[in-house]
Amino acid sequence: MCLGVPGKVTEIYEAGGMRMGKVDFGGIVKEACLAYVPEVEVGDYTIIHVGFAISKLDEESALESLALFRQMGLLEEELGGEVAEQT
Repeated sequence: MCLGVPGKVTEIYEAGGMRMGKVDFGGIVKEACLAYVPEVEVGDYTIIHVGFAISKLDEESALESLALFRQMGLLEEELGGEVAEQT
């Protein structure tokens, strides 16, 4: 399954002429291409699909979605790692 997963942008940088960033998915940090969402800044939440940010989203919606994905066990499946428990 390939879901668009919300994550918080923690770092933005250029790599090979491409706008890239580090994105935190509730404990797992992955690299993602931010070229399609030039309005996204550090601290914003975005939907990541197969390594590309595809839209910006508000924090409340992002945290709600992450909690649901976590409850369904989908974060590990989609992100390939252990997800830290959020309190």
